[in-house]
Amino acid sequence: MRLIIVGAGITGAACAYTASGLGAQVTLIDAERPGRATAAGAGIICPWTAAVDDPAWYDFARVAAREYPAVIAGLADQGEADVSYRRVGALLLAATGDQPARPEQARKLEHADASEHADASEQADALEQVWQRIAVRSAGAPEMGEVSLLDDGQAQELFPPLRPGAAAVHIAGAARVDGRRLAAALVRAAARRGATVRTDPARAATLSCRAGRVTGVSVGGDLVEADAVVAAAGAWTAGFVEPAGVTVNVVPQRGQIVHIGLGGTDTSRWPVVLPSATGHYLLAFDGSRVVAGATRETGSGYDVRVTPGGLAEVLTNALSVAPGLSSGTLLETRVGLRPVGPDIRPLLGPVAGADGLVVATGLGASGLTMGPRTGAVAARVALGLPPDLDLAPFDPLRS
Repeated sequence: MRLIIVGAGITGAACAYTASGLGAQVTLIDAERPGRATAAGAGIICPWTAAVDDPAWYDFARVAAREYPAVIAGLADQGEADVSYRRVGALLLAATGDQPARPEQARKLEHADASEHADASEQADALEQVWQRIAVRSAGAPEMGEVSLLDDGQAQELFPPLRPGAAAVHIAGAARVDGRRLAAALVRAAARRGATVRTDPARAATLSCRAGRVTGVSVGGDLVEADAVVAAAGAWTAGFVEPAGVTVNVVPQRGQIVHIGLGGTDTSRWPVVLPSATGHYLLAFDGSRVVAGATRETGSGYDVRVTPGGLAEVLTNALSVAPGLSSGTLLETRVGLRPVGPDIRPLLGPVAGADGLVVATGLGASGLTMGPRTGAVAARVALGLPPDLDLAPFDPLRS
């Protein structure tokens, strides 16, 4: 079967890898546009902490996290042994005290002891509530690992730049991965299985349809015929599927993410840090690198600029949680355009009225958690195989 996949981010790359392993004749097409979410994303794999009341999303994300080690092992068998995936754990901080105090809010010395005691008690209560919420989920997610309460000394031992007093809930099973490296490894492995990879930044792919069925994809006037097409073009998916006469409700949301160097410090096993009050995060990679993120700029369009406001937001939140990062080196700021749908669930499945067209996008801020599973499901659907889940909640044409 001839299958074309448009978009070589984490979802499209995983789709190509899975489909080529199932014997399809795969062509993967990518325009390498600036702002691709996978190239900028932080790569936190810890869905169990999300305060999301959406069972379909949570079940999908939980299974995606559970399947990650098997994906990594499969890539290792294909010669891709180092894709930066590591189970490092996560520290979930309580909301209390997440924001830095302003000078005018400083307490008088005579009230300091009482106030600090009250803050400590409030933080302990908040942490206990967080721990109880997370622990309930652990019964259905053994891959979460041990969930435990840490005092400030224990938390700082794991992530030294943390502010004093930053007690945390520790989730041992959380992991991180570099999206660029993982997607590149999936593409290389797919190519070794026979997939053809076409990249052309100057030429956008155009969907070709006839009589209610997709016939292929045109790139610069060159039609590549196919029996099925997977639209995994992230924030650009809506424009790509327009020739099929359908509307996919996905829009770009800008995320600005800062990389900080810590000059020779071994950060390779530092945990992910999730301050519950702000929605921002910290995580570390090899090479003395800490990643701080991220803005969520709805309505940004396809603007991939680094802005003073975005940079200030990320750094203010990062330093309020981990002031020890203030002496690091600002290495770079990456900007990604998250594909955001009408709700938190992915837009995933076959498109009614356009035979042979499958959509796989709308992962929002969870792209690197759910991308490998999303791509694998899209591959099976495109090849006419059972997807192993009910796709109704993920209808790609929902509004």
